[in-house]
Amino acid sequence: MANHAERRKGGGAAQTKAVLGVLAQVIRWAGTLIAVLLVVHVILTVGGANPDNGITQFVRAWADPLALAFRDLFPAERPETAVLVNYGTAAIFWLVATALVVKLLRRITA
Repeated sequence: MANHAERRKGGGAAQTKAVLGVLAQVIRWAGTLIAVLLVVHVILTVGGANPDNGITQFVRAWADPLALAFRDLFPAERPETAVLVNYGTAAIFWLVATALVVKLLRRITA
């Protein structure tokens, strides 16, 4: 029969695995939501949405800082093309980066 300290140690490892598992899910969802927000910004811009509309302004206000350094990475003659390429690249970056972090967390918990 294991003593109290041994049971406590095993429980701590299980708790750590559970916390890391939850953290991995939160990171996965956050990365997905950021990518979706960036894609919605692309759709609104390329689709010609009214830039003065509240929804368009809200999405742009959140998308701009989340695009990080990708916002002006590829210059283009047409603003719609620049948004498509730059914000699309940022969306892909967020998906790949969060997938890598989640994979690392899953390996730690294995």
